[in-house]
Amino acid sequence: MHFLDQAKIFIRSGAGGPGAVSFRREKYIEFGGPDGGDGGKGGDIVFEAVEGLNTLIDFRYTQHFRAPRGKGGSGQNRTGAGGNDLVIKIPVGTQILSDDKEHVLADFTKVGQRIVLLRGGDGGRGNASYKSSTNRAPRQHGTGWPGEEMWVWLRLKLLADAGLVGLPNAGKSTFINQVTNTKAKVGAYPFTTLHPQLGVVSHRGREFVMADIPGLIEGAAEGAGIGDRFLGHIERCRVLLHLVDANVENVAEAYRTVRGELDAYGAGLADKPEVVALNKADTLDEELVEALSAELEAECGKRPLPLSGATGAGSEAVLDAILAHLDAEAEPEQAEGGDWSPL
Repeated sequence: MHFLDQAKIFIRSGAGGPGAVSFRREKYIEFGGPDGGDGGKGGDIVFEAVEGLNTLIDFRYTQHFRAPRGKGGSGQNRTGAGGNDLVIKIPVGTQILSDDKEHVLADFTKVGQRIVLLRGGDGGRGNASYKSSTNRAPRQHGTGWPGEEMWVWLRLKLLADAGLVGLPNAGKSTFINQVTNTKAKVGAYPFTTLHPQLGVVSHRGREFVMADIPGLIEGAAEGAGIGDRFLGHIERCRVLLHLVDANVENVAEAYRTVRGELDAYGAGLADKPEVVALNKADTLDEELVEALSAELEAECGKRPLPLSGATGAGSEAVLDAILAHLDAEAEPEQAEGGDWSPL
């Protein structure tokens, strides 16, 4: 399945049905009168967040959504049938933005969440509703209110507990393949990962979701490379796992570059709890790993965890650190009466 995290679609709610112009004509009733019923209401445009979807690829092929209009009224004061609501199913984590992308119209963060974005038009009045003491045989009727229409953007922000960040070739895909059931592409060249990957980590009887995004380079927040487009997918992560390649020329500079892009992007990314790991430590001797760890600690202010995504060495300690942050994040919610459980 192809990954698509943005799509532009056109939506239109249904117009109301017209009211009827009708008069009673029955054999044994001397005086008839108007009996035209009202028109039915048009269908609403409803968005619903559902399980099992993690891409907006379906909206690449279907971009116009129109709810049916209401049926017209009829004689004997019969109201027309209302148009069925059009329910558009989207992945959890989807935001609906205005056409200019300046306003968030809706944000779906829970399975089953439903929002009526456009309401269908009301049905027109039948001529029976116009009857009065001075207008005994009205022939006017309402044509029904039009529906609403607009272009909107759908933007998917994946929901994950932990997010992987780092420079290209930091070993993020190798690591997520090691600790989850993900089959992310791995290659010895930059930008092997072209779209976010999600995987479920099972550790110490617990489960949590981890997201891997394409590598970040300097200037990513301003559009350099491809990572800037996907930074939104880690906005909702509880903790970040920052992988630093032990084989780069300057580990402190590598760390500083990624942190600078997170800060430039904003949205609270720079303030999230962070676990720092010195990846590919299996390619160096212990003395050099210790020296690089000290250099990285001086930059980030915390002791990095040695890790080998390829062999799995050090993975236990890294996952333990992530769980500790997730538990720390859950405690305030439980204190407020909320129940936390991994996604």
